[in-house]
Amino acid sequence: MMLNNETRRKLRELNLEEMIQLIDQQQKHAHTVTQTFEERFEAIVDHVYQEKYNQKVHGLIRRAKFRIPNADVTGMYYEQRKINRNQFQELSTCRFIENNMNVIFAGFTGSGKTYCACALGKEACKLGIRTRYIRLPDLLVERDEASLVTKGVTKLINKYANYDLLILDEWLLDSLSEEEIHFIFELVERRYDTSSTIYCTQFMKKDWHQRLGGGVHADAMMDRIVHNAVWYDTGDKNIREYEAKIR
Repeated sequence: MMLNNETRRKLRELNLEEMIQLIDQQQKHAHTVTQTFEERFEAIVDHVYQEKYNQKVHGLIRRAKFRIPNADVTGMYYEQRKINRNQFQELSTCRFIENNMNVIFAGFTGSGKTYCACALGKEACKLGIRTRYIRLPDLLVERDEASLVTKGVTKLINKYANYDLLILDEWLLDSLSEEEIHFIFELVERRYDTSSTIYCTQFMKKDWHQRLGGGVHADAMMDRIVHNAVWYDTGDKNIREYEAKIR
């Protein structure tokens, strides 16, 4: 199967460079001569499909901006955490996203909350799910900057409301102003029952209401987040310290 220049041009215009490359490779291997047209065409389609899939996943992972981009569900230290292996592997199927459920990782500093969240986020990307990771302190800085522009905060809320999976790290780490509480409420409200959020926090459920301001916005957010979430206690084992010792 030889390709003339015009056919190559058309394939490139269709963004099918991978097809050109594989056809050229087939020409160099003698065993392809004995293959039928259907066999060669099937091999080409499989190759192009896999390349396109890999590119899509790579793009989703890159745009997700994970804090730990190499996090992986196969690299979990289950024995050092309180997380059940089977339960976490079930979570990694991302069915919780189909059901618009939230996930909360609560535990001490260094207990692996961010790693767990990023590992799940990568699994979501592999399924073609639009995902974004951000620290809550950084999101609030974006809010401050957006407030200087007409309708900037509204556009920011729309942006983060549209992710199928949003990972909010360092949740409630700092005290919140009334403006910040209102902003978070609007984001939570927009995402409620339409998408999933993973929260990483050092604070247990009993502390959330006060840290969310203790008012009606806190009531509403607790109702939308807590009652629609799977909770995981990552424990008090410092995984960073553990990894340093075994290196």
